[in-house]
Amino acid sequence: MEKVVSKDGTELAYDTYGSGPVLVLVAGGFTDRSRYVEDATALSATFTVVNYDRRGRGDSGDTLPYAVEREWEDLDAVRTATGARFACAYSSGSMVLLQAGLPFEKQAVMEPPFRVDGAPPAPERYLERLQEFVAAGNPGGAAELFMVEAVGQPKEVVDQIRQSPMWAGMEAIAHTLVYDALQLRDSSVPVELLASVDVPTLGLYSNASPEWLRRSVQEAVAALPQGTVEGHDGTFHTLPPETLARVLSDYFLSA
Repeated sequence: MEKVVSKDGTELAYDTYGSGPVLVLVAGGFTDRSRYVEDATALSATFTVVNYDRRGRGDSGDTLPYAVEREWEDLDAVRTATGARFACAYSSGSMVLLQAGLPFEKQAVMEPPFRVDGAPPAPERYLERLQEFVAAGNPGGAAELFMVEAVGQPKEVVDQIRQSPMWAGMEAIAHTLVYDALQLRDSSVPVELLASVDVPTLGLYSNASPEWLRRSVQEAVAALPQGTVEGHDGTFHTLPPETLARVLSDYFLSA
């Protein structure tokens, strides 16, 4: 593990894998860098992979008050320290990458969860309720809100997870659900923002994901000046590590 200091003094932890041109991974919501070890390992056959903890997660710090711009600065600090040429962001982490506007040579986003037509309705007062749970010292309430109302997992499944050893780790990063909700703005496709992105960008989706989520990627890519979209076999919201490694190698290293 290594660390880099962001502009506001926050320490960010990261691991590196492999050798070759440097690729940084940007985590999605409710995850830390441990979630992406298999992807990083597969990608390390071609790239030096930088897998970092976004602020408030894992071994990274969390200087308050939070502002979305701080995470853009975090990504820039990681990019500058490691010499990253490429970036791949997952889910809501895509908005950190897209809004940061950094000079990567190419970048990729995996299923940014914009709520297009056909998507389930956003939970009522979602951001405000997350903030209320966190302020009340109830991270479990925030986690359950996300898992049941935002993701759509049955409550009885979440009740079972609450009794498992993994729940403590989930509560430890539940406050960052607020951060991702702020990054996503109103969760609509940010057409004006995307039109200003001048980095070639690959949008990826799993063929097993719901139609609305696949359409989210397609509509986002259509708004990008240099956008490309690809769908591949996988599971919900996830591509197999070997598939991701092959696709990103082909895209990032093509002329």
